Amino acid sequence: MANPNRESVSTRFSDNYDLKEELGKGAFSIVRRAVQKSTGYEFAAKIINTKKLSARDFQKLEREARICRKLQHPNIVRLHDSIQEEHFHYLVFDLVTGGELFEDIVAREFYSEADASHCIQQILESVHHCHHNGVVHRDLKPENLLLASKAKGAAVKLADFGLAIEVQGEQQAWFGFAGTPGYLSPEVLKKEPYGKPVDIWACGVILYILLVGYPPFWDEDQHRLYGQIKAGAYDYPSPEWDTVTPEAKSLINQMLTVNPSKRITASEALKHPWICHRERVASVMHRQETVDCLKKFNARRKLKGAILTTMLATRNFSGKSMVNKKSEGSQVKESTDSSTTLEDDDLDKDKKGVDRACTVISKEHDEDGLSKADSFGKARGDSNASLRRAEVIKVTEILIDAINNGDYETYSKLCDPNVTSFDPDALGNLIEGVEFHKFFIDNTPTHVKTNTTILNPRVHLLGDDVAIIAYVCVTQSVDAEGRRSTSQTQETRIWHKRYNKWTAVHFHRS
Repeated sequence: MANPNRESVSTRFSDNYDLKEELGKGAFSIVRRAVQKSTGYEFAAKIINTKKLSARDFQKLEREARICRKLQHPNIVRLHDSIQEEHFHYLVFDLVTGGELFEDIVAREFYSEADASHCIQQILESVHHCHHNGVVHRDLKPENLLLASKAKGAAVKLADFGLAIEVQGEQQAWFGFAGTPGYLSPEVLKKEPYGKPVDIWACGVILYILLVGYPPFWDEDQHRLYGQIKAGAYDYPSPEWDTVTPEAKSLINQMLTVNPSKRITASEALKHPWICHRERVASVMHRQETVDCLKKFNARRKLKGAILTTMLATRNFSGKSMVNKKSEGSQVKESTDSSTTLEDDDLDKDKKGVDRACTVISKEHDEDGLSKADSFGKARGDSNASLRRAEVIKVTEILIDAINNGDYETYSKLCDPNVTSFDPDALGNLIEGVEFHKFFIDNTPTHVKTNTTILNPRVHLLGDDVAIIAYVCVTQSVDAEGRRSTSQTQETRIWHKRYNKWTAVHFHRS
């Protein structure tokens, strides 16, 4: 696709682009396919409602646009236009349709160490271009590694520069706490001056995952996770690492060097034998165990991401802090492996932020009109998406009936023991565990007849074993005196399929 002219005759978005279907949505932005009128070329237009942004958020938005304009590279999602109007800011990006790199890998018939080498080379090429232009990305992670198209061998493209910063040369300074938990570098966690090396550390984490399908640093407890990272405490366990070449481990070791001044640079990494001489050095053996582990890793991060997205969206609209709060009889945890990005404000106080949810991923449709998330299993020969949707709707109805009938036994069997929830009964806190709900279910009035109907259920399937259902719940009641009442709530539930059984792991009720 040829590049369109950057300069437009008119500065009004609607004079230059026709907006088409929605590709993605966030709290403060919407992403839609846009067709440039003068050329017919397709783009992804991120439309940000600036009326909802603070002055600081507006500055960050302008910084993101300024940085993206500087970067012109085949492995970076390109910003083609930035248009500011009275109440909206339009960022016009490449329309990339290949989805996430990590999702593509698990759908491949063959995947080897040499393929991992080619993937990380493209990522390093994008990082090298950023660093050469004085830009540090600060949020390298699987969600930001996309493919240009569905074609075999499509280019890897680095996306989402919402946290990127500009630096002078090899400048090291404290630019604030920012990044995603499992990919944060030791120097950021120690709150020491940092710079370009933080991106290389994240590349080391990504390369480790590319080779075995699970991360080098992992713990359910965030403090222990951060302790591992600060100490650089990772290893190469048998048997999965026994088949990885010493050269691959050598590159990881040089990327995951705790001292940033001794860490390899992007330029040096691209000259490493495992990268530039992969045909002689990297193994070409198929890594089925890596693919199997990566499927589970993908499903887990999607699940955690969905839960954290629900938490953060609720926090934005409630005006109350949800994380690290405790209420009587409940326990609140921070997630350590979510795909949700942290920033200074996220840790200290609530804020309205520029929503940076997928800005450029096209919603791919197959012949049944399913979105990519719904048809992910189908790419691997699974044609049971409709059946799984019906299962999720049915088990949700059973769960709600158990609540209305005061049947705690059935309710507890359908829920994970550590189910998390946002519920008006919890006064805005994030609650963990089924015990909180036991009191209300055990004390359901027996003299009140109820009938509950689920309206407009929408089920999103994430892989084979994770589903999110959103619906309107209408409850009709008749008390002992014959008085009628109707109530309505909006609910979202997240289900995880374990041992062929759907289990509720999170819900949010308005």
